[in-house]
Amino acid sequence: MTAQDNTASNSASPFNTAALPAGTPQGQQQTLPQNTQTNGAETQTPASNVGETTHFGFKTVPTADKQAKVAEVFHSVAAKYDLMNDLMSMGIHRLWKRFAITLSGVRRGQHVLDIAGGTGDLAKVFSREVGATGRVVLSDINESMLNVGRDRLLDAGCSNVDFVLANAETLAPFADESFDLLTISFGLRNVTDKDAALRSMYRVLKPGGRLLVLEFSKPVFEPLSKIYDLYSFTALPFLGKLITNDAESYRYLAESIRMHPDQRTLKQMMETAGFQSCDYHNMTGGIVALHRGFK
Repeated sequence: MTAQDNTASNSASPFNTAALPAGTPQGQQQTLPQNTQTNGAETQTPASNVGETTHFGFKTVPTADKQAKVAEVFHSVAAKYDLMNDLMSMGIHRLWKRFAITLSGVRRGQHVLDIAGGTGDLAKVFSREVGATGRVVLSDINESMLNVGRDRLLDAGCSNVDFVLANAETLAPFADESFDLLTISFGLRNVTDKDAALRSMYRVLKPGGRLLVLEFSKPVFEPLSKIYDLYSFTALPFLGKLITNDAESYRYLAESIRMHPDQRTLKQMMETAGFQSCDYHNMTGGIVALHRGFK
């Protein structure tokens, strides 16, 4: 294993588009994963999940119900998601994402998968970086978010991007060893089975490729942690109510951040999934961390 990216070949697309309607333009494909509906909620519950519980924010819910609850949150906030990101972070999220792109090592001709990519901030930049010989897939489990990202990128003229409705836990539409680079930005904390998602990411990544996980994390200074908690549980629901008329969804987002694994735990989870040379970089005092691992 090396920590160097392999340049993608100009081989066939890593997912099947044979069933698409004739004449579907490039950049408008949508492929549904197995056992899903168009709202992104699974129609079949694995037998192993029956009777199990997990967290939805600070609440305990049946594992089988979490995806639908998360879907409701993002259906509600999709239309004003970018505006709220700017307001909540005071624009700093753009610097966090820029740093992620810097460490991505993305090159022309590569295949990139942006998981839970939502409105397409990263995919838009990757589209430019991989060029006409490369391919970018913007993937999300939530159709409302994916539609916003698709419209935005098509309006920007990104003709080398495909849009795929997919569950991060299985990444079912994608073949093994399909991508040179995988990114998931502020999405992993919403995944029910994070270990399964990391294993799926390892599966679809080419040998020598890299995974970047950009996510809210644990502040490294106790005074900052207290200030951050006060801000999260007061300002975020207030802004959510003011801008989207939905305080509850932003209360969940604040709670989901607190329930997400800390920096060292997530690094260990990546290593358990098979990733090597894993590291992480704290930003804004650990409020956000960028994890990186290689196959």
